[in-house]
Amino acid sequence: MPPPADGPQFSLQFRQDFETLLKWRRDVRRFRTGPLPDGMLDHLLQLADLAPSVGNSQPWRVVVVKNQEKRDEVRACFETENEAAAQEYPDDRATRYRQLKLAGFKEAPVHLAIFSDADPDQGHGLGRATMPEMLAYSTVSMVHTFWLAARAEGIGVGWVSILDPATICQILQVDGNWQLVAYLCVGYPEEEHVDPELERARWQARSPISSRVFHR
Repeated sequence: MPPPADGPQFSLQFRQDFETLLKWRRDVRRFRTGPLPDGMLDHLLQLADLAPSVGNSQPWRVVVVKNQEKRDEVRACFETENEAAAQEYPDDRATRYRQLKLAGFKEAPVHLAIFSDADPDQGHGLGRATMPEMLAYSTVSMVHTFWLAARAEGIGVGWVSILDPATICQILQVDGNWQLVAYLCVGYPEEEHVDPELERARWQARSPISSRVFHR
């Protein structure tokens, strides 16, 4: 069935390009050190701000981490948590784990810490009384929107999750109601791959969606 006449009309070429964009939205860990063009980060954040949110609350809070000392502290947190994670694996898997490149702290020109406000005034509480986690889910939607917008500009994004949230909140001295959702390294990729790095490293292959769809 065709879309309504007064709705947006997306061409076949656009839909094919969108599929390509999704396929090339990869977690980047290897960055070139050159800066983004002037105004690019602001442009990407403006697009990310179009993401949907529960009650139109827009709970995302973005900290642009420019201070080198704070970046170094974040990286130290990562190294501590990364080694702790490695020790949870059996010896052979731990060795493989330590060989993975899981963050691009040194090279990425832009670091973003994305938080979700756990009790924003905006939205007046709509839609989150029974599922307060919808605030964080909304912030995840914003992160993904940012990621697609960046990839459309040829810019890579790496989501670093091997961090202690309380430590990051302390380093960045943020509001006590803010919950860390994502720490992003952003910049132009050093190399391009359509397949995930963890798949290339034989850590974990992707599985078909049919194995994760259930009918009741």
